[in-house]
Amino acid sequence: MAGVSLKCGDCGALLRTVEEAQEHAELTSHSNFSESTEPVLNLICTACSKPCRSKTESDLHTKRTGHTEFVDKTSEAVKPISLEAPKVDATASSENPSAAASTDQNEEMVVPEVDKKLLEELESMGFSTARATRALHYSGNAGLESAVNWIVEHENDPDIDQMPLVPTNTKIETPKPSLTPEELKAKQQELRERARKKKEEEEKRMEREREKERIRIGKELLEAKRIEADNERKRLLALRKAEKEEEKSAREK
Repeated sequence: MAGVSLKCGDCGALLRTVEEAQEHAELTSHSNFSESTEPVLNLICTACSKPCRSKTESDLHTKRTGHTEFVDKTSEAVKPISLEAPKVDATASSENPSAAASTDQNEEMVVPEVDKKLLEELESMGFSTARATRALHYSGNAGLESAVNWIVEHENDPDIDQMPLVPTNTKIETPKPSLTPEELKAKQQELRERARKKKEEEEKRMEREREKERIRIGKELLEAKRIEADNERKRLLALRKAEKEEEKSAREK
């Protein structure tokens, strides 16, 4: 079977393309890649159509949104991996000078440096290299929690799985928060309220389940007692019958 992914021998990450492997190598300094027949997971949330590349990522999505149903479309996305780097169409470049100029400009763009340890931790949680890099870059490499929060807030962005690029001479600064302190406080209060309501609903559901279980156990105990009493009644009747037969036999002698 032809390979359908590239596997990093250093951390076990599965990459769909040579480009993803190159980006992974640039960011982590990992260089041990091999062709693999193990496909990259493609779990699609039935509620919001969000794709997840690993069970860990789908579990995190469930914790954040409450969505629990996923369709495994891994087989639909699987195709033999090409080990050739994409070629630039020279004809198109010559016919379109502006496109060529844009390409030259893109060559001066680089993937921003991020904390490698945090990047590996995010990847181990199931996030793609591009998504993890983007989260760390735009959260200012402030920490794992900040990066995960950024992903939660931006998971519907159309470019969330595209590598961020910055000019080579650009000084990377910590981005300013998108929310004002008042808005952030309101957002936190909203999240706390949601969590409280969700906890209350879960506790009510669990209490209903416990009540059902108590009723079931009660019925089983009553049935067991009825059977025990019935068996005891039958035993006593049999005992009395045996005693009468013994008395009758004794009189006949």
